[in-house]
Amino acid sequence: MNLRIFLPSRMFADKNDVVRLVVETLRGSWGILPHRRDCVAVVVPGILTFETKTEGVAYAALDVGMLVKTGADVHISVRRAVLGGDLGSLRETVEREYAVLDQTEREVRHVSEKLENGFLRRMVALHRE
Repeated sequence: MNLRIFLPSRMFADKNDVVRLVVETLRGSWGILPHRRDCVAVVVPGILTFETKTEGVAYAALDVGMLVKTGADVHISVRRAVLGGDLGSLRETVEREYAVLDQTEREVRHVSEKLENGFLRRMVALHRE
């Protein structure tokens, strides 16, 4: 099978010799083999396990998204993804990514609060006039 993982801004992974994969969906874990019927599924945050003929078993942490299987092609489109050769290193990478994401979200929230407070002060001042 051909596995392609897409992020909003770019293609994240392109594997052409996938023997099997297991992905987390709204309806639980789905195992997909090369001759499985075509399907569409909602991907939930979790671990994608896939095996290639040349590289063996690999893992990817996926965020929410969609999976489409047509023929020998499996396309997964998600917001965020992280590859890992083993589950231990994948966990460490995900924890680092989320620490950075948490810090970024805190900064964005802080800036938003400043904008909202400034807007409210101006509205109060206009209302008093």
